[in-house]
Amino acid sequence: MKTKICSTVGAIALAMLLPACAAKIHGTVQLVGANKQPMAKEGLHGTVVNMINTTVPVEQASHAVTTDADGKFESTKGRLRPGTYRVEASRIGYETDTQTVEIKEHTRKKIEFKLRQIQEGTRKTIQGSRSDEDKIINPGEVNIQAPTL
Repeated sequence: MKTKICSTVGAIALAMLLPACAAKIHGTVQLVGANKQPMAKEGLHGTVVNMINTTVPVEQASHAVTTDADGKFESTKGRLRPGTYRVEASRIGYETDTQTVEIKEHTRKKIEFKLRQIQEGTRKTIQGSRSDEDKIINPGEVNIQAPTL
């Protein structure tokens, strides 16, 4: 009787632990300037991390999460299927970083991204312009006429 109870308890404990061992992609995103020095953490929240399984049908392929205020991200529990994943971290104003990982049934992969800031182009002004409306080049006048028969 004790053996049956012990094996039942053991089976229940194992069943509870298996979901915790589900496949998972997690890690951090860091923003760096053009000089490759880390930038302030204030802009990390909401950076998008796409996880694209390249080995399954399209409707099951994509999974996206966002980072927290510390730049940490984690795939949603139960969303990853075994396969090869292209993982991309992207944020407006920064170059997208991509890494490829192989995920098996209970694989846990940690990825570190460093997104480099895109250099802003130099701004030029149009001579004599006082407002944005003045900068419109040749707005033109449209003159539509009905065709003559």
